[in-house]
Amino acid sequence: MSTAASKLVATNRRPTSVHEQLAPRPTSIEETGLTDAFIAELIVKHLYEGGVLSMPDLAGRIKLPGNIVTEQVTFLRREARVEIRSGTQAGQRFALTDKGRVMALDALMRSGYVGPAPVPLDMYTRIAKAQTVHTDVTDRDGMIAAFDEIVLNQSLLDQLGSAMNSGRAIFIYGPAGTGKTYITQRLARLLGDTILIPYAISIGEIVVELYDPVLHKQIVPDNNSEKHRLALDTGHDERFVSCQRPVAIAGGELTLDMLEILYDPARKTYRAPLQLRANNGLLIIDDMGRQRVAPADLLNRWIVPLEEARDFLHLGTGMHFAVPFDVILIFSTNLNPLELADEAFLRRIGYKIRFDHLTPEDYTLIWRQNCEEFGIPYDPHIVQFTINELHRTRNIPLLPCHPRDLLHMAMDHAAYFGDDGNITTERMQWAWDNYFVSLDTDGDGQSLRNRAER
Repeated sequence: MSTAASKLVATNRRPTSVHEQLAPRPTSIEETGLTDAFIAELIVKHLYEGGVLSMPDLAGRIKLPGNIVTEQVTFLRREARVEIRSGTQAGQRFALTDKGRVMALDALMRSGYVGPAPVPLDMYTRIAKAQTVHTDVTDRDGMIAAFDEIVLNQSLLDQLGSAMNSGRAIFIYGPAGTGKTYITQRLARLLGDTILIPYAISIGEIVVELYDPVLHKQIVPDNNSEKHRLALDTGHDERFVSCQRPVAIAGGELTLDMLEILYDPARKTYRAPLQLRANNGLLIIDDMGRQRVAPADLLNRWIVPLEEARDFLHLGTGMHFAVPFDVILIFSTNLNPLELADEAFLRRIGYKIRFDHLTPEDYTLIWRQNCEEFGIPYDPHIVQFTINELHRTRNIPLLPCHPRDLLHMAMDHAAYFGDDGNITTERMQWAWDNYFVSLDTDGDGQSLRNRAER
């Protein structure tokens, strides 16, 4: 029986959700995994920042039940570090004494973290492993449902679905504009369940902020009512946030520093790296080979995590520690994979999936979809003109981004002349001439697409 389960039995608590079973609400300081001194310092830091606060305010800020906060406030009052400033019908309000302010400043000099109480590393590790992203099985019906509005070759869809079940990294490559970025992001639709993400984790006395409100999409808002905050055994541990599985994307801006613990000397705080914030979800390294770091160095950074399902991080103090590496890792590139890595490394990646140019049939389907989306009539003559007279005569491959972009520009032209929705071959020719950069000086019709991959 797990530790969490034994606690539930011992206290006769009846969990009402999977999250409550996984991270039951602590009823004592011992169950938080934190020390009395740590919680006391966190309280005085909150009082230093917030001024005069009631007990529900403190419990809401620290995300611990009222009985635990009350116990520590009582201790701090005995130590003459906290005093009752005023009382209202809503309850007593507390503030720091001079002695308490000295304690708060000393604590802030060592750590600038002022937020919800963290969860210990071992607790986070247990919960991250329990909600691993690799337990969900993707089947063909699920893939078809996730991409029901997307024109995608069935064999390519089957490759992606099988790769999602493999538990191994995926390397997606092919020409620019073939939809790699859009399709990989769409894979997030297969990750349907919710997970628990802590606001922060503690490694000894050091707190590392993990929750990212931009990356992590919260499902159930925090229960901020006074009754809930002071309850002893209601809901899951509020140091965790119920979220969708994360989808983290890093492109050309990615550096090796972003994959390590970030220390902010001004705030005296630590921030979790990208892959730790992406745990239990999807991590996409987009536009591989365009980063400001050598591709070999970036790829080598993933060898140990991929093989051992854990990542080794270090703090500025010299302390090293391991965290779960539980992501579906996807590399996406316009380059030949052999230009980025040798065969030995590529063997460590389970799937190498190529995205290619469209067939005329698929191009036509996308064109029709865009016409319906834009609310303009679908004219098969226009799309055939675009394929045969523009693409083929100029030797420009068919890409998924072309129909949308060309139609948009033709609509801009029509609107300018007060002829909304009237797309003609002349307007399509005009759109084409503005969409591509001409390279020819002798009228041979050669051109180059001047659009970024989508």
